[in-house]
Amino acid sequence: MTPLNIVGQAKAKGLQMIAVTDHNSTLQGPVLRRVGERAGLSVIFGAEITTREEVHCLAYVGSEEQRLELQHYLEQHLPPVPNNPDIFGYQLWVDENEQVLGEAPFLLISGIDQGIDQVAAFVHSIGGLFVPAHIERSRNSLMSQLGFVPPGLPAEPLELSRFTNPVDFSSKNKSLKNYTIIQSSDAHFPGDIGSVSTSFLMEKPGFEGLKTALTTPHE
Repeated sequence: MTPLNIVGQAKAKGLQMIAVTDHNSTLQGPVLRRVGERAGLSVIFGAEITTREEVHCLAYVGSEEQRLELQHYLEQHLPPVPNNPDIFGYQLWVDENEQVLGEAPFLLISGIDQGIDQVAAFVHSIGGLFVPAHIERSRNSLMSQLGFVPPGLPAEPLELSRFTNPVDFSSKNKSLKNYTIIQSSDAHFPGDIGSVSTSFLMEKPGFEGLKTALTTPHE
């Protein structure tokens, strides 16, 4: 999953905008955005955050300043558990030529020491979007960890995995009718990129257009 491979696969699938959401890290974002810009692909910064409850939540931000704030928050709250590359693989970020820029020392799949409400509050405090990830999955989701979507959870949309029919899900979960539902590929391999996607009506692909699309009330 190098920047060139990610952007190339996204373009091949006809995508105009993607989000980079590595586990508890935003460090690959700037390079991916530069590679995307050259190819005419909008790249949104973000991270897939594992909360204290072991719930996966997506955070999307627009600017480099917001990305740095999010990265600092994650580094503050990630437990200092050393990564074992022999078990979990190397946690690298690379440049446009796929040369290694650095390696994250602590295990990025760990849960941070912040609960879901705290994560949502922080993401919103820096102007980001908060999205509980693959909420119907049997592990690391709202449904698996909490058993329900907490009433009043301040999420812009809720995300479904690529393995679920969104129409069937909505018909069986009418209590969530006030939430916008999106569907993402959650790709961990190049071939999964674009396996499912969500279409948004916006003037220009990018974070501000996405934020407007997700926060503007629709009749």
